[in-house]
Amino acid sequence: MTPVILLAEAEKSAPVTDWPARIGWLVGLLLFIALVYWLMREGWKWRATLQSDIPELPGVPEDPGPVRLAMSGRYHGSTTAGQWLDRIVAHGLGTRSLARLTLTDAGLEVERPGADDFFIPATALREARLDKGIAGKVLTEGGLLVVTWAHGDKLIDSGFRSDHAAEHPEWVDTLNHMINDTEGAR
Repeated sequence: MTPVILLAEAEKSAPVTDWPARIGWLVGLLLFIALVYWLMREGWKWRATLQSDIPELPGVPEDPGPVRLAMSGRYHGSTTAGQWLDRIVAHGLGTRSLARLTLTDAGLEVERPGADDFFIPATALREARLDKGIAGKVLTEGGLLVVTWAHGDKLIDSGFRSDHAAEHPEWVDTLNHMINDTEGAR
């Protein structure tokens, strides 16, 4: 008796891909991602609503005086002073962007392409320091220039990173001298 070898039991093989199920999973995944982004956007808007007590930012004076320092780099955001994870999003302060900082006798001008510019009057400046992080950005020790300033009844920390990090110590020294001179004149 010769053994019979069955190579294929059925005439037709099973389908390799179940396209309707795959498309269903893909649509479900896309809907889930859209839901997550929508919830993130609503959370951002809710945070701005909670911070609606922050007054409008001052405009740049017509004649700010001679330029003391200028720097190009990145603006990484603003937080409540001393609370590096409490991001402030009102008036566009939460929008990360490229930035050009200009320090004059009148204060600190922050020009941001693609985002709202803002100005920090010299009388509002409180402190400048090097730090390692602010909400959403952590760098090596001393990699971030943090400027503390008063706006309304709130103290705000704003974080900047120069294109040339070697400029940071000069900015800290100049800003702190300017703050001490301003406080001495009050």
